[in-house]
Amino acid sequence: MKAWFKSGAPWVWLNGGAVALCMIMVVGLLGLIAVRGFGHFWPADILKTTSVNESGETEAVLGEMVRKEVISAEVARTNGYAVDEDVLLVTRYLIKEGNRDLGADFSWYLDVGMGPWSYPDNAMMIERREWGNFYGFPVALNEQGEQVARVGDDRFWEELHQRVDRSVELHAKINHMEESEIGAVNHELERLRLEERRLELEGVSGQELAEAQARIAEEREVLNAQYAEIKQERDALYRQLERDSFEVVTVDGTERTIGLDNIVRVTRPNQLGLFGKLGHYMERFWEFLTEEPREANTEGGIFPAIFGTVTMVLVMSIMVTPLGVLAAIYLREYAHQGTFLKLIRISVYNLAGVPSIVYGVFGLGFFVYFLGGNIDELFFPASLPAPTFGTPGLFWASLTLALLTLPVVIVSTEEGLARIPSTIRQGSLALGATKSETLWKVVVPLATPGMMTGLILAIARAAGEVAPLMLVGVVKLAPSLPIDGNYPYLHLDQKIMHLGFHIYDVGFQSPNVEAARPLVYATALTLVLLIIVLNLTAIKIRNSLREKYRSASD
Repeated sequence: MKAWFKSGAPWVWLNGGAVALCMIMVVGLLGLIAVRGFGHFWPADILKTTSVNESGETEAVLGEMVRKEVISAEVARTNGYAVDEDVLLVTRYLIKEGNRDLGADFSWYLDVGMGPWSYPDNAMMIERREWGNFYGFPVALNEQGEQVARVGDDRFWEELHQRVDRSVELHAKINHMEESEIGAVNHELERLRLEERRLELEGVSGQELAEAQARIAEEREVLNAQYAEIKQERDALYRQLERDSFEVVTVDGTERTIGLDNIVRVTRPNQLGLFGKLGHYMERFWEFLTEEPREANTEGGIFPAIFGTVTMVLVMSIMVTPLGVLAAIYLREYAHQGTFLKLIRISVYNLAGVPSIVYGVFGLGFFVYFLGGNIDELFFPASLPAPTFGTPGLFWASLTLALLTLPVVIVSTEEGLARIPSTIRQGSLALGATKSETLWKVVVPLATPGMMTGLILAIARAAGEVAPLMLVGVVKLAPSLPIDGNYPYLHLDQKIMHLGFHIYDVGFQSPNVEAARPLVYATALTLVLLIIVLNLTAIKIRNSLREKYRSASD
């Protein structure tokens, strides 16, 4: 036994077991998140039953069963339910009833006094743009208030789905028109307004001012005519959108009329087979990744948050890489190795341990208020008092994260430079190369994998940060992307959404906790997968560079 311990084998097995345990925990966590999050998009069957409420009245229930749990019978009695004294435990079910405009979205029901469950074929789920899902039964389909189809007609469901698809297409056209065409006109009108303000600040007068005002008035007239034409087309689309309506009835007999302009899709999950549910699942999952959020971020998609996260990380990488690499080259290759340099290195190491919220406060005070305010006064005086760069935005968020991850890049680059053998440097100098040629043509290319390692670590940390971003540019809802067709195309002053902040907002600030719960898991897994994709891309580049320069050195 002593010989076995002295051989070091137990420690090898202990380390191997610890690594295996960590891998199991990580895979298990990701699996739990995937099941809890991505399972939300699977179309659950709609059940119908009855239940006895606290007042002893029987009420009809229709919805999706979310989960169940066992509670003490004493708790049920305290809440007013009639439970026999000899019963110790009861089961309660959380059912998503939807119909938020008529009552509670989610409700708990005890199995005590609950009637048998059934799954009606004609039960349907209507996903709405406002007020969440509606659960009920169809009655009739109307056009301009006139009934065109009724339940039982041969082509009722086909007609309904065609009109819903038409409504979705009209919504997409209107959104594109408002964001692209009307947005471009408004951008040009704002440019003309700023030009007028600039002429006023510069004190232009006389003939020059008259000519400029005439030109601006002519351009504004053309733009207003374009806007009127686009608005007329948009209003026509709105009238077409409001044409159709859908008569429905709830499980308790309440009749409702829902405009098809408020409907995203109509589904009868009880009639869907496996492949039908799989197709529905893929459709909803794709919308989650590509659509904008709705209903206080508890419905819809997360594409603006994905786009904002990727854009911010890319801008951050563009800024932190040259700064970190140049700083590391100076510290390793040019700076005098002494006490002062040791203090600088200690400071860099300590910066890596500073809480991220401190960077956020610094970014807000120095970058946003000081630098941004001065930039506005120097380059954008016509926009004042409305700030351009003197307010949180994409550029300041990326710059704050670049400052936060700068120590990681410096340390990794220095280690990469230190690993280059001195014989390579001496050989280059012996062949007649200067020190700068040796550095930039020999040493730096060989140290590129180390630089990429620092960038990988920077991306991994920056993509998951939340606290500093809340202060310097990330907001709850910003459906407009920072990239469009208007010059300068990438709007660094614009606020963005971020997956990390989206998780915080949906998980802790949502008014509908139960509706937000699965989206927290789904968004968290999306963020993890996005970080993995970014890191794998950087690792692939690093490995390619390593093989390239290894073969060159051979």
